[in-house]
Amino acid sequence: MANNNNKKTGFNLGWLYGIIAMALLGLYFFSGNNEAPRRITYSQFREYVQKGWVEAVIAYDNRKVELTILPDSVGAVLGQAVADEYQKEKRSVRMVTDAGSLESLDEYLNTQSAEGNFKGELIYKKADHLFTGFLVNVLPFILIIAFWVLIMRRMSGGSNSGPGGGGVFSVGKSRAQLFEKGKGDRITFKDVAGQAEAKQEVEEIVEFLKNPQKYTELGGKIPKGALLVGPPGTGKTLLAKAVAGEADVPFFSLSGSDFVEMFVGVGASRVRDLFRQAKEKAPCIIFIDEIDAVGRARGKNPAMGGNDERESTLNQLLTEMDGFGTNSGVIILAATNRVDILDKALLRAGRFDRQIHVDLPDLNERKEVFGVHLRPLKLSPDVDVDLLARQTPGFSGADIANVCNEAALIAARSGKKAVEKQDFLSAVDRIIGGLEKKTKILTQEEKRTIALHEAGHATLSWFLEWADPLIKVTIVPRGRALGAAWYLPEERQITTREQMLDEMCALLGGRAAEELFTGHISTGAMNDLERVTKQAYGMIAYAGMSEKLPNVCYYNQEEYGFTKPYSEATAQLIDNESKAMIAEQYERAKRLLLEHREGHAELAQLLMDREVIFAEDAERIFGKRPWGSRSDEILENDKA
Repeated sequence: MANNNNKKTGFNLGWLYGIIAMALLGLYFFSGNNEAPRRITYSQFREYVQKGWVEAVIAYDNRKVELTILPDSVGAVLGQAVADEYQKEKRSVRMVTDAGSLESLDEYLNTQSAEGNFKGELIYKKADHLFTGFLVNVLPFILIIAFWVLIMRRMSGGSNSGPGGGGVFSVGKSRAQLFEKGKGDRITFKDVAGQAEAKQEVEEIVEFLKNPQKYTELGGKIPKGALLVGPPGTGKTLLAKAVAGEADVPFFSLSGSDFVEMFVGVGASRVRDLFRQAKEKAPCIIFIDEIDAVGRARGKNPAMGGNDERESTLNQLLTEMDGFGTNSGVIILAATNRVDILDKALLRAGRFDRQIHVDLPDLNERKEVFGVHLRPLKLSPDVDVDLLARQTPGFSGADIANVCNEAALIAARSGKKAVEKQDFLSAVDRIIGGLEKKTKILTQEEKRTIALHEAGHATLSWFLEWADPLIKVTIVPRGRALGAAWYLPEERQITTREQMLDEMCALLGGRAAEELFTGHISTGAMNDLERVTKQAYGMIAYAGMSEKLPNVCYYNQEEYGFTKPYSEATAQLIDNESKAMIAEQYERAKRLLLEHREGHAELAQLLMDREVIFAEDAERIFGKRPWGSRSDEILENDKA
């Protein structure tokens, strides 16, 4: 491999700009006779005039007076030695003073001229202001140079070093970051927890890069590209780096936005340069993160025409993916969480042949992810990984890493020697609900209303079969919420109508408790009502769970769908069905609360006294919850 340490130092345009600026300043300050005149007093000025030593007088509008001494009189004024020097260099002696007023100066010189003492001329001029002269003569050139430097830096990405650097002549070069093979800090599949199915799919790519003859001898063709699809934070970029680490091949990494530039044709040029470099490094992997920045479906942007820069870049990318040979050893991986907006030509066979779904981790996968991020932490023996995995449903790998880091910070803030179970629970609470605001002042009536509201959620979730099991309830303000209840959601692959109705009823428990036991309703249920409304419309318009609109789905996947896929009469029917469904579950919530009003009142009072209660307190008041937890079943099966 060639040694890159002896790189030739290119000419830096910054030196050229500096030389030009210095030359302009030199021309301004040192052009002409710019020797500073000698300053004298006005009395000396009158003396020189009366003795006939003054050759000429220049009066400026700012009362400044400049005089020139006769060559024959320089010796009398400054001495004979100085006079010889001035005579040798043929320079005139200039002096400056300040006059009281130009009128008195004019009268004085007229008097001296009449007496024969002053035989020169009096000249009136406007004063030259140094700053104004600088602005007029030099500043335009400086602005032009600054604008040119800005354009050069913009076209070179702000620096002359690194990928794509080198000034305007390298603006069309690829900005991909190259990770050479053989590095000791490479990432492998051991660093990627969970995602067993996704890792299984990309192992074929790794095997091809390690042993391509195994496939080519049989006439097989490896897919040219694989698209990693999934929500943010699930490890798509980490998985792509693990593929390169396992195969131990060069890895080009860049973002889709690195192709897009304000100058026409730059994106297409960068695509060509990227694939040229990849062919030289083959076998290798090109990874394009957030490819939706450049791969958005063409012709669907109403604000742009068909020839905008992004579409030209996409066209070049499509051409390059078909341009190199099938078995050239260049594999393209891309990641996005917006696969629905990608151009169909990008997803066809021969380009991105397959889509690898990198979903949010399930219960067992979250245990594995916690295991990876808990390794560097000093843990207390009471830390239960199973509980942490169950209490973080819907968390991505990045969220779990944030939980572990936040727990360590909370423990360090408290001066602990190890991270305890309560630190993790506090970290989860903070990430979900926000920071506790214990200084927020609530009146006793507001506190009672919040306690009744949260107790209503807790009571209904305890007696509804498909509602999420309760973990903790608090009326300490957290984030924007004045109170909160934590549950342990069941992870389901499919959800039935009965399960969704129970969840809806539990959400309405807070508003129902306010109306029943305070006689009024408040704005505290706004978030609950928003979730209930969305769920009701989703059940009716998307899932076909309505009696009057059964088995129909009006979901529209088009990004620019300007029309609803149903009539106004159907829209009115959807509205009516949604209102009826919500009203039915609201009445159901009030009936259940009236049946268990004593337990609800005791739970609310306990909440006002202690501000935080747990599932054990609800079990002591209501008895053991008759519905089991599916999460326990999953963990038990995993241990077995």
